[in-house]
Amino acid sequence: MTSAPVAAERRRVQVRGVVQGVGFRPFVFALARDLELAGWVTNTAEGVLAEVEGGPGAVAAFCRRVAADAPPLAVVEGVEHQVLPAAGGTGFTIRASRGGGAARTLVSPDTATCRDCLAELTDPQDRRHRHPFITCTHCGPRFTIVTGLPYDRANTTMSRFPMCGRCAAEYADPADRRFHAQPVACHDCGPVLRLLVRAVSGISGVSGVEERPEPLAEARRMLGAGRILAVKGLGGYHLACDAGNTAAVAELRRRKARGRKPFALMVRDLAVVEPLVHLGDAERELLTGNRRPIVLLRRRAQGGDQVCAEVAPGSPDLGVMLPYTPLHHLLLGLPGDPPGPSALVMTSGNLSGEPIVTDDREALERLGELADAWLTHDRAIHVPCDDSVLRVVAGEVLPVRRSRGYAPLPLTLPVAVDPVLATGGDLKNAFCLAAGRQAWLSAHIGDMDDLATQSAFERAEAQLEAITGTVPQVLATDRHPGYRSTGWARRNAGGRPVRTVQHHHAHIAAVLAENGADGSRPVLGVAFDGTGFGEDGAVWGGELLLADYDGFRRLAHLAYVPLPGGDATVHLPYRMALAHLHAARLPWDPALPCTTACPDTERAVLARQLERGLNCVPTSSMGRLFDAAASLAGVCHRAEYEAQAAIELEAAAASWAGPLGERWSFAVHPGGDGPDRIDAAPVLAALAAGLRAGTPPALLAARFHDAVAMTVRQICGRAREEHAVDTVALSGGVFANAVLATACLDGLRADGFTVLRHRLVPPNDGGLALGQAVVAARHRSSAQPGGTNPCVWPYPAEC
Repeated sequence: MTSAPVAAERRRVQVRGVVQGVGFRPFVFALARDLELAGWVTNTAEGVLAEVEGGPGAVAAFCRRVAADAPPLAVVEGVEHQVLPAAGGTGFTIRASRGGGAARTLVSPDTATCRDCLAELTDPQDRRHRHPFITCTHCGPRFTIVTGLPYDRANTTMSRFPMCGRCAAEYADPADRRFHAQPVACHDCGPVLRLLVRAVSGISGVSGVEERPEPLAEARRMLGAGRILAVKGLGGYHLACDAGNTAAVAELRRRKARGRKPFALMVRDLAVVEPLVHLGDAERELLTGNRRPIVLLRRRAQGGDQVCAEVAPGSPDLGVMLPYTPLHHLLLGLPGDPPGPSALVMTSGNLSGEPIVTDDREALERLGELADAWLTHDRAIHVPCDDSVLRVVAGEVLPVRRSRGYAPLPLTLPVAVDPVLATGGDLKNAFCLAAGRQAWLSAHIGDMDDLATQSAFERAEAQLEAITGTVPQVLATDRHPGYRSTGWARRNAGGRPVRTVQHHHAHIAAVLAENGADGSRPVLGVAFDGTGFGEDGAVWGGELLLADYDGFRRLAHLAYVPLPGGDATVHLPYRMALAHLHAARLPWDPALPCTTACPDTERAVLARQLERGLNCVPTSSMGRLFDAAASLAGVCHRAEYEAQAAIELEAAAASWAGPLGERWSFAVHPGGDGPDRIDAAPVLAALAAGLRAGTPPALLAARFHDAVAMTVRQICGRAREEHAVDTVALSGGVFANAVLATACLDGLRADGFTVLRHRLVPPNDGGLALGQAVVAARHRSSAQPGGTNPCVWPYPAEC
């Protein structure tokens, strides 16, 4: 007696997440064929949709493995099954993508050249040998070339390049790793590389350049000769020069008006930088992974000569990345190529403060006075995307700038939110779209004081709305009345509510959100940065808050000191040092470096200004205290870029390897009904006394960092006793300082605290929008259309 045949089962399977541009349909095709299932798969605006039919066991295995065995670049966020009547049929096919409907999926971020493509690039027998645009389903451009969804070649900037016969055959072959790889191309049908060289020195614009043959070989020759090139990358142009050529690096610094701000490096391989920096396992993994960010690496005392001192003067770190496009590999040289630079300065193609250049004609105009030549091509960049910057602090990754390789991957929120757009801050701007349990942070936009940056913000915001299908119902922004991001939100509200969020509350909310806190219990939030608009009109920045998503209470802060001249003082740390000495009632000793750094006439005017309180905004900023300490210790008196004084003070502290000897302490004054005040006077007095006694600046810097960390422990310990809270959240740009962050983490954990810190978004204002989004979405009912809303406090506050 024979058993009855098992009835076929059919299911519709919807896969959501980052499942387009990562080889997901070819993967589904191969999986279905392996399980002997019939059906089809297609891209839709919501992700990948498949129907499979076959034995129940095989169908169940398909549904299980479609997420578990997904391609390496995929991020599967959800799989839904629907049982359908069996339809019969044999074979499995990939159907044309379905358009229409609201977009609910994202393509992968841009990804570094994979090993297989790199092997072909270097193989003289391969037809794509030395092809500058080699790619496959596992690597290459994605986010920066997408013009719409579903993710198909027609919806990318590759649409203008029809595939040749051989590429089309690979694209259609299920056994080929370029099966349905949308950017696939070769020498015969892909983009064309060009080198445009200034025809006459000093003349910019199209009429002033001439095209050279053999663009790569000539570009390498020019770099070796000390010239500066604008190189078109995935998300914009870089300015490149030989990192070992002091004159070339200095000239690039002069042309770009860079001051002493460190440049990033691109090196051929790790062997180039191993003599220069300390490399741990976590740093190696970041450098060699498929995202290839810039990684800040702690410098050794001495190193090789392939990177000159002019690259990062005064910095404790070198920012290093490895090649992430075929063009970069070719520019640095393949095995057998003529000798050339093995380390290149690779900095954003812009003037300081402007957005990165992406358009080819604009590159000739805006970079006309910066570059000697342009290594460019005719594949358009649709979305600007700067390089990401990360560092490893206390063994864990800390983003400093989240951009290429990470944007637009969504973050999972611990609480559901209504659709919201948060505009972030004015420095290091990144905005955030959020809906439900997902938040999409934009790539790094830049500083909003430039009209070109504001235009880039607007274009990027419209593009992210389009590819996420998120239509914000409420806008969130900073409380600072002069922020351009705040002005943009009000102008573009269109009758939607605008919710303002206090700057440091947003910082702490961002830490809570990325660490999965549901907001049911408040935390002790330590928010240290340079500038944030306070509820009392002062400039805040050295804050201890009792906070959750719904509100905050200010428990303690650095005692106010006058900020003479406002923003101008940020660039003159010696003024901040003298202001702190004045507030601490300490003399301006002529032997102190900060006193001698201030010209006599300016010092006299400053003294009268401080005595009378003229144009002196009170500030509790920890960032400004670091500036003051840097000048008082003789480390830095004039800042040519943001946080230069703090960076150089950290460098000095990091260089001290001996014992601290004496330890310094801040004074904490109880605030009664208000917040406690953290008084820096004892530390400043000790610093000045140590300097007069001949103590090395490195030891003074180390003692200062130690004193700040000890004060964090002290104020958190007092707050725990009073409020029974044992979780601390650390945020704000000051916590990008590895010396301070490590000391605070170690100390607080030793005291029994659970410490929440940033791992997914930057602690600086680049992560601000995430906190704004979650706070604002919790208070839609209290927001007023087109304006602001009152503070919402679940506990007493001084509002």
